[in-house]
Amino acid sequence: MSDSFDLVIIGTGPGGYRAAARAAQLGMRVACVDKNELGGTCLNVGCIPSKALLESSELYHRTSAGLEKHGIQVGAVGLDLSAMMGRKDKIVDTMVKGIGSLFRQHKVEYVVGTAHISAPGSVEVTSAAGSRSLQAARILLATGSAPVELKSLPFDGRYIISSTEALALSTVPERMVVIGAGAIGLEMGSVWSRLGTDVLVVEYMDHILPGMDQEMTMQLQRLLKRQGLVFELGASARSAEIENDRVQLKIAVGDDERIEACDCVLVAVGRRPCVEGLGGEELGLELDDRGRVQVDGDFQTSVKGIYAIGDVIPGPMLAHKAEEEGVAAVERMAGVAGHVNYDAIPNVVYTHPELAAVGLSEEEAGEQGREIKVGKYQFRANARAHSMDAIDGLVKILSDARSDRLLGVHILGVQASHLIAEGAVAMEFAASAEDLARSVHAHPTLSETIKEAAWAVE
Repeated sequence: MSDSFDLVIIGTGPGGYRAAARAAQLGMRVACVDKNELGGTCLNVGCIPSKALLESSELYHRTSAGLEKHGIQVGAVGLDLSAMMGRKDKIVDTMVKGIGSLFRQHKVEYVVGTAHISAPGSVEVTSAAGSRSLQAARILLATGSAPVELKSLPFDGRYIISSTEALALSTVPERMVVIGAGAIGLEMGSVWSRLGTDVLVVEYMDHILPGMDQEMTMQLQRLLKRQGLVFELGASARSAEIENDRVQLKIAVGDDERIEACDCVLVAVGRRPCVEGLGGEELGLELDDRGRVQVDGDFQTSVKGIYAIGDVIPGPMLAHKAEEEGVAAVERMAGVAGHVNYDAIPNVVYTHPELAAVGLSEEEAGEQGREIKVGKYQFRANARAHSMDAIDGLVKILSDARSDRLLGVHILGVQASHLIAEGAVAMEFAASAEDLARSVHAHPTLSETIKEAAWAVE
């Protein structure tokens, strides 16, 4: 078989495999290279396994305490962590096989190994089976990201762990300290808290989820505290020592320092783009001060014929953002008008309740000098939320004070990850708050909270 392709994609995560399928649909001969499992971080040690554990841990929590008001009585509830992890692994395996099927369907060649771009148009792939040279008219970098390691708390995989290890613990820790109150830290903290772990969240900022609407994050924090998570804001982790199989973690709050003992420390302070070893430095690939690859409007890098998408370029590190960029990038290559609307990319925190947002926060609108109108509606006023015993949360909608065009939709509540799609579609089509308010919503449904918040804008 020829080793000449129209497109070689490095990375088989959501951005890579979606780009590969779309490129094949557009008539390109495609090879996709990855040194790890199909699906990248998202599928193997990120989005999918974390959601599996969030679902399982929430069911365990509700069964343990929460079904009585539904008239359901159960005996002693036990936890089989091995079975829970096995379910998670089975879901991952099923989805990995699905990507393999997708590649076969579209005749995308999957090449296992470590990729190195030796020259524009040439990718050297090295594996245990040997090496192989792939020639391509274009190369697309979709190599994703990896957890950021703190110099004062280097990962050891046992006591100082990343989200990867947090998804595969063999026992329930008695106590865990989470460094970072972003989405990953809160989601993983929620999983283990529901399963019985005493969780302390340490955050350098004075609020959780930096970058999201602060009114919404403050309400989420109160709900998570009610569930048992403890927060130390405006704090930082200084160092750690291991004594008697326990971590002695030194944290600083202002001028005060103290030691927190725990079984493990989850460092979740962000992620960094994976660009090392690709050969980009030798080729003159332009990076910004955060190590992200610089691209133009066609997703082409500073080196002609080399493109990049997803976590390795600027913007939010979200799987669905990578997917859309992958599709748009290969469409541009094929002369099709691919486009990504960065103002309509939803962001979700999969705690319970969930927090989802699309568009501007109230703080961002203020920074931009926007004159806005705000509408809110509480879940506790929604009949379906009551029937689900899920009345915590609210919907908050921002619109332009003059045109009424939607600027932001924020949802804190049950199934917010599903509900936010309505806001994303509305913003994609430049809808107004009145458009949302006058659209007929089925009754009784959770989606009526969006309709009522839109009416409240006026």
